[in-house]
Amino acid sequence: MIDPAAPLPKYLQLRAILLGMIEEERLPVDAPVPSERELCRRFGVSRMTVRQAVDQLVAEDRLRRIPGKGTFVARPKVQMPKELVSFTEDMLTRGLRPGSVDLATRTVEADPHLARLFEVDVGAGVHVLERLRLADGEPMAVERSHILASLAPDLPQRRPAGASLFGVLEKEYGILLDAGEQTIEAGPVGNEDARLLGIDPGSPVFFMQQRTFSRGVCVEVAMATYRADRYRIHLGLESRRRPSELGDH
Repeated sequence: MIDPAAPLPKYLQLRAILLGMIEEERLPVDAPVPSERELCRRFGVSRMTVRQAVDQLVAEDRLRRIPGKGTFVARPKVQMPKELVSFTEDMLTRGLRPGSVDLATRTVEADPHLARLFEVDVGAGVHVLERLRLADGEPMAVERSHILASLAPDLPQRRPAGASLFGVLEKEYGILLDAGEQTIEAGPVGNEDARLLGIDPGSPVFFMQQRTFSRGVCVEVAMATYRADRYRIHLGLESRRRPSELGDH
């Protein structure tokens, strides 16, 4: 219950209570949040306090407002993986149903940018695979994978529609991807990716560029657009100072 004598403001106390209900699934995903009047009655607070608490949870993406319908519990964000793993494997480990829609497949000549990333000559053959990635049927990301054609010459013909790219590279070509590097930036989504992801143009997204290697050779360069309302980034931090230098701080 709300404690009027507590140093924590009432709206933050109410936020903590509502967050606890969400995490304990007393308010499950997509469930409507009780009305302002009901929350005021149940916790003995003003409408201003209720609005501040709800606004805070909306800002944290734990609740979402749908105009004309109300406020609902938002789906939890998916944490960006910190290991080299396919989208399919990542979603399965999270208990989500992975899905993929092939948008386009083509083979192009590497421009100077791609040639530099692959460390090959300009004009080298590169397969391009564009896919819409889904979790439980919901659009999560648009991926554009570039694979060096010299390593998988007939990949477009040998990869079944919707099949895991990493899985096909390993099974059909014996290419085991063993290392990678990522660059992630935030920015507004363009019109085409917004349409594919089902979000408004200009909405915040994560732009990810990933190079994936096998035995030191760059096999894939992926460029993806991830929904920022469905993903979050979590990093572990280490101090540069040795434990003996930290003292009592």
